Amino acid sequence: MNIGLFSGSFNPIHLGHLILASYCVEYGAFDEVWLSVSPHNPLRERVAADDDAHRCAMVQMAVSELPRVKYCDIEFSLPQPSYTIATLDALRERYPEHNFTLIIGADNWLIFDRWSQWQRIISDYSVCIYPRAGYAIDTLTLPERVGYIDAPLVELSSTWVREGVAAGRNMTAFLPYGVYRYIVENNLYKLK
Repeated sequence: MNIGLFSGSFNPIHLGHLILASYCVEYGAFDEVWLSVSPHNPLRERVAADDDAHRCAMVQMAVSELPRVKYCDIEFSLPQPSYTIATLDALRERYPEHNFTLIIGADNWLIFDRWSQWQRIISDYSVCIYPRAGYAIDTLTLPERVGYIDAPLVELSSTWVREGVAAGRNMTAFLPYGVYRYIVENNLYKLK
């Protein structure tokens, strides 16, 4: 199978994440998209470790009704911080029957040369770029094994969702079913 790997902190997962993943399986070349919850992205501040279980639970809840979008926790079994090349290598070792493609936003493509072993990610796997507002990609100059998917532009961010929750706003419409209730029941993202 052709698997798209969409890795992120998902803190929390929101409808933008699911729209992209669903678009990739319905309109792209992927049989499935795996959402890999990252414990620690080396290019970002570490999410508090005690939030890991909550992030994983919310992603599992969010994908429960999407048969071709799966939850992946492989990064929790790997050394930290989470380097994408290590994740892809571990997935290939565990699932040699699958082909893996990294799914990243246009914002990440523009800094892709800062990623560990970025050339090997392209040569050994492949990359699929999705649009992000304010980040133009010249698709005619993309290297071989790097593609572009013209997915809908959904400008939601986990930061914005967390800020809305902290401010006491009802964020139900921006989150997968049950995730907002989970956030409220577990008192997540409140101002401390």
